[in-house]
Amino acid sequence: MMISYKDLGLVNSRELFAKAIKGGYAIPAYNFNNMEQMQAIIGACVETKSPVILQVSSGARKYANQTLLRYMAQGAVAYAKELGCAIPIVLHLDHGDSFELCKNCIEYGFSSVMIDGSHLPYEENIALTRRVVEYAHKHDVTVEGELGVLAGIEDDVKAEAHIYTQPDQVEDFVKRTGVDSLAISIGTSHGAYKFKPGQKPQIRLDILTEIEKRIPGFPIVLHGSSSVPQDIVAQINKYGGKLKDSIGIPEEQLRQAARSAVCKINIDSDGRLAMTAAVRKVFVEHPEEFDPRKYLGPARDMLKELYKHKIVHVLGSDNKASC
Repeated sequence: MMISYKDLGLVNSRELFAKAIKGGYAIPAYNFNNMEQMQAIIGACVETKSPVILQVSSGARKYANQTLLRYMAQGAVAYAKELGCAIPIVLHLDHGDSFELCKNCIEYGFSSVMIDGSHLPYEENIALTRRVVEYAHKHDVTVEGELGVLAGIEDDVKAEAHIYTQPDQVEDFVKRTGVDSLAISIGTSHGAYKFKPGQKPQIRLDILTEIEKRIPGFPIVLHGSSSVPQDIVAQINKYGGKLKDSIGIPEEQLRQAARSAVCKINIDSDGRLAMTAAVRKVFVEHPEEFDPRKYLGPARDMLKELYKHKIVHVLGSDNKASC
């Protein structure tokens, strides 16, 4: 049975990206796996009046069940209205690795999908991406493709080293696939260990500039864009964690990218770190506690504050949703 995202109150990313490019900001793309994450995301975006992309990875679908996630996304639309601002909400498949997965998500009410063929030879990536685009566009669902490979680990996505996006390929890729946005590799990476100790955190904004010249005005996406706040890492370690040498992308570099054609920035690891820090603090300070609400509640609150900070100071998407 085909479920239209429009019946769930969701939107696709086309208009949001056009406004973001024109306005010099990026839409937050936050991953969620459970209710507390969804509450924090919607709460942060409503309070800052920001549009949002709710991302679901293949790992999240396995963990939480695709049907429950779809109803949670539908509930997010109603929840935003209850909180006082009907912000635009996109439900997006993150790192889809097959046509079948993308097709299934579209049939389950997703308004946007990513097909990640970056691990394939160039021509195979084009063929797979084009096939997904042809199906998705029949249902007015937007598609994100990827060129280049990000290092790091996130769910089932793993790579040892960066393969930077080649600017001379992007125009051909976009033209032949018909994608609505393009994820590129310019030095961001998945996970909390993006750089080695002593290595200067740096993303290749020069590659981004060159890509913009090749496909002016086209929506660009950055994956692996967590900044790994050191105060949060310190709190995790203070309360028993063992996160050593975890380093992320400087927020000022991401803000610079968001002022360009980068109109979607994915942030996941920072959220995981924030929730973990809050939970660890409760367990150490209140070892007698066993009510999940008493540690998941603070985790939700800390995540919400983190995401509000990202929206205002990194993405610049605050006050971009009309209520």
